[in-house]
Amino acid sequence: MTPASLLQHDAFLSPLAIDEAVQRALDEDLGRAGDITSIATIPESTHVHAIMVARQSGVIAGLPLAVAIFQKLSPDISIEAHARDGGAVAAGVRVLSISGPARAVLSGERAALNFVGRLSGVATLTAEYVRHTAGTKMRICCTRKTTPGLRALEKYAVRCGGGFNHRFGLDDAILIKDNHIAVAGGIRPVLQRARSHIGHLVKIEIEVDTLAQLREVLDTGTADVVLLDNMDIAALTEAVKLAKGRVVLEASGGVTQDSIARIASTGVDYASAGALTHSAPNFDVALDIAS
Repeated sequence: MTPASLLQHDAFLSPLAIDEAVQRALDEDLGRAGDITSIATIPESTHVHAIMVARQSGVIAGLPLAVAIFQKLSPDISIEAHARDGGAVAAGVRVLSISGPARAVLSGERAALNFVGRLSGVATLTAEYVRHTAGTKMRICCTRKTTPGLRALEKYAVRCGGGFNHRFGLDDAILIKDNHIAVAGGIRPVLQRARSHIGHLVKIEIEVDTLAQLREVLDTGTADVVLLDNMDIAALTEAVKLAKGRVVLEASGGVTQDSIARIASTGVDYASAGALTHSAPNFDVALDIAS
């Protein structure tokens, strides 16, 4: 079994990102001397059979990283998957069966559970947001409010939960925020400068917080996407009427599980929520040694 075989079927995660994250996690946990507890207490020849179990219902994610961890620690570990990233699981179900050298299984336990718990938490919360948008055209997407060093993984987990990704960094799209507008001297000059400096494949998004600013952006005909920052439902509804499909509209700020359905009903194209990654609770998953 390869880690790639457990990836969510329509969400890409680079094998390089998996390798880097797994190596960093193992370096952090095993340090210079390795798992001295397991080395001191478990004979080298001991083999075990362990089960990774979901202790709550939700959407699973991070299984490829768990598999990669155990495989890196021992070539003699065998793993059977009972789930795949992006799948819904019920409380109490097995997601992985792991057999092999006990020291390797025990040494990789916490790092594997940390990845699956964190990413499944993001996927599960995202799925809850998505559920509230059913029957609308709106897509829920993440932000750059991610755990430092884990952005690619957390954005992948958002996809596992049925959400969509915003930009991955400062280098893959132009997003003009209020401070850019202030420093550059206004909406028109900042958009003109942005357009003159980019290639034809780069999109321009600009943030506005009033309908008057939206009108100014529309008059320039320069932006591809407009971020409607902290607008109430009435303002979002009016923004959709003003735009008339000329630009993509993204609602941001105050996007919660309580508000997402009402935001979706306004007709905006996207809503972005930092909570998908910065406030997702950990998913309860455990590794049990089979008797």
